[in-house]
Amino acid sequence: MGIQIFADSACDLPLSFFKENHVHLIPLTVYVEDKSYDDLVGIDPKEVFRLIRAGVGTKTSQPSPQYFEKLFTDLAKSGDTGIYLAFSSELSGTYQTAAMIAEQVKEACPDLDLTVLDTKCASIGYGLVVKAAADLRKNGAGKEEIVRDAAFRSKHMEHIFTVADLDFLARGGRLSKTSAFFGGLLNIKPILDVEDGKLIPIEKIRGRKKLLHRMLDIMEERGTDLEHQLVGICHGDDEAAAEEMKQLIEARFGTKQFLINTIGAVIGSHAGPGALSVFFLNELP
Repeated sequence: MGIQIFADSACDLPLSFFKENHVHLIPLTVYVEDKSYDDLVGIDPKEVFRLIRAGVGTKTSQPSPQYFEKLFTDLAKSGDTGIYLAFSSELSGTYQTAAMIAEQVKEACPDLDLTVLDTKCASIGYGLVVKAAADLRKNGAGKEEIVRDAAFRSKHMEHIFTVADLDFLARGGRLSKTSAFFGGLLNIKPILDVEDGKLIPIEKIRGRKKLLHRMLDIMEERGTDLEHQLVGICHGDDEAAAEEMKQLIEARFGTKQFLINTIGAVIGSHAGPGALSVFFLNELP
């Protein structure tokens, strides 16, 4: 009996990761001018950012109940055990739908062995949880150990990020329109984090240099042994900003391991071009 791991495209890991590590990708849906695409599979995130810059509207949605029903039924028939590490339930209904369908499938297939975990994480913060799970499985860990580690990392994962334009978060209901208006009016950039799965604005900073260094200050305040952690960096189609952040973190903390990627189409539709985020643990397993 094997262990199958499932994860949403909102973990912002590259498509190659899923193929190389045998993790099942559950793509969320991106709508561009009313045409739907499977995130990561059907459309490249860079193309979504190009369209957003051109003024094209985008929307996102979770997978259908029918998708989960087939996925979990196939798992039950395979005889394998499963771990579904889900995108934060505070940012998407994906977890709730998956948990509900898992219960329904279990009624028809009592042998279904599936743990559905709400990571309360997003983007590469979520991706770091998924990567650790895949690494543990590769090293021979059992289901209970993998789930326990994923739950710990989910609880202690820090998400510190900023956006170039607050209007994107406001349009998607992730930030009040009043906050977006005043931020844009004064050219103030926010620093936000994720607390118990929710997006929380924590500070407003004027000036890019001050913004980046304040993000580093927060890392220092919250992080543990950053020199030896795998730190995640995600960017809204701005590789130069991600590289700048990487160099600042290296210089300040001596960090040697990084996981850097473009924000995926689903998260990117809400964060917008120019978003920049860092992810790290505030306590080590």
